[in-house]
Amino acid sequence: MKQSTALKILKTGQNVFLTGSAGTGKTYLLQEYINYLKSHDVSPAITAPTGVAASHLDGMTIHSFFGLGIRNEIDDYYVDSLTQKKYLNQRLVKLKVLIIDEISMVSPEIFSAIDKILKAFKFSDEPFGGVQVIVSGDFFQLPPISKNKKEKRFAWQSEIWKISDFSTCYLEEKFRQEDSELIGILDDIRGGEISEKSYKALAKAEKNKFNISFRPTKLYTHNIDVDRINKKELDALSTKPKVFTALTQGSQKNIEKIFKSSLVLEDVVLKKEAIVLFIKNNYEKGYINGTTGKVIDFEKNGDPIVEIFSGRKIVVEKEDWSLENDDGKILATVSQIPLRLAWAITVHKSQGMSLDYAEIDLSKTFETGQGYVALSRVRSTKGLKLIGFNKRALEVDSLILFVDEKMKSSSKRANEKIKKFSEEERDEIEINFLEKIGASLEEVEYETQNIEEFVPKQTTYEKTANLIEEFDTLEEIAEHRGISVKTILKHFEVLSKNFEVDLSKFKPEKEILVLVQEAVEDIGKKKRKKDFLENGNIKLRAIFDYLDEEIGYEDIQLALLFL
Repeated sequence: MKQSTALKILKTGQNVFLTGSAGTGKTYLLQEYINYLKSHDVSPAITAPTGVAASHLDGMTIHSFFGLGIRNEIDDYYVDSLTQKKYLNQRLVKLKVLIIDEISMVSPEIFSAIDKILKAFKFSDEPFGGVQVIVSGDFFQLPPISKNKKEKRFAWQSEIWKISDFSTCYLEEKFRQEDSELIGILDDIRGGEISEKSYKALAKAEKNKFNISFRPTKLYTHNIDVDRINKKELDALSTKPKVFTALTQGSQKNIEKIFKSSLVLEDVVLKKEAIVLFIKNNYEKGYINGTTGKVIDFEKNGDPIVEIFSGRKIVVEKEDWSLENDDGKILATVSQIPLRLAWAITVHKSQGMSLDYAEIDLSKTFETGQGYVALSRVRSTKGLKLIGFNKRALEVDSLILFVDEKMKSSSKRANEKIKKFSEEERDEIEINFLEKIGASLEEVEYETQNIEEFVPKQTTYEKTANLIEEFDTLEEIAEHRGISVKTILKHFEVLSKNFEVDLSKFKPEKEILVLVQEAVEDIGKKKRKKDFLENGNIKLRAIFDYLDEEIGYEDIQLALLFL
């Protein structure tokens, strides 16, 4: 199917499964449809299973958008608890169009959870609550990550997929790859049979030498190799290292859950000139999960200054990763700078990228789809250097080979169906859909937001300041803003120093103020290096330990604002 035909089908309001081999322009087509919706005053929700994948369309992770935390399965009780959250009501009640990119990495459980949540917020038994759902991706690429082998691994195996009546749009024209040699290799992989010609082309790629002035990206299948390369490159820099240690709050068990379920690190070691990757979204600061850049300096307080590849300079402060229970109560929090080293990355994190040059090691391939994803990142075999390889890298899931033929047949039927409508009939269908979702029938002007150039009209601190009079507790402000209490406390610290705000209603009891004051004075007199941060401030942990853990971190932080 051609992109133009797929776009016509999208505009009819049908649920659509957009697929095709790597380089056929799935992301481009999605962006075209997003622009079309925005021109009619409709803002679609854009999601993906990972932060890096979400960054390609300036979207959010599925878990973050739907309030799933680190859950992969949910019950009716949890869905009911989500309906009580103000920020989710504001987000989901008005939702008209949902886009899920990189669908190959979405498990049946997550896909079903999205359906349950939307039905609850829309008070509708229709699939996904009646929202138009566009799922995009290629099942030849990476499958969902799973610790245990399951009989059903893919979203298309879920019951909700079967009843959602997706129109399949299988794109066939390739745009990313520039040479027939690479296209032949990728087509062989998709066909499940590798020709002698393709093996020879891959063998030739092992001897490739690049005549370029920069170091190409290195792709590996395992984190251990990525970590080794990044450490080696960091050690080669002669500049002084700075260590950033995470601040943690909560039980060790819950803290470990956060580290295991996210990209945040316990210790981050950086130097000037280090290549880094952001691992969290912060639209107000101007970065998203997947933004890359270089450390160019450090602030006096130690915060790294990163210049991203657009040229923008960002002072990177610590962010929070929190674990909540079913009632929304925070069980544990990890505070750390949202950065990782990025001279090398895993194949998993590369999905969706387009690279002119890459050095790829496929010698330790352990999952179907890894080789296909890695090889399809480059535009040409001239930009590919294989530094490790085994034949398993070219294997694909036999079930996907079988289903792929059905998807192609389904796409042909969708293609024939849309062509039966006259232009006038299609126009009428498009107008009916726009009316159904409350869109403007006349085209309106809209601003395309490039996240790396985005300047907020109101800072995050000002947004918090505007809620101080309205709410009486930190928890209420945090819930209204959809962020953690710990972050609100950081905002209070900035507000107390830089804005004229009255925080007196949050002042702790006199007994707490006295105890914290005594702790600060005594710790200050002892001057033990381990009790102080690089900027000279006393660590919260030192005060917490001094008070025999009887006063919580939140009360300590509040008390410090009034001393």
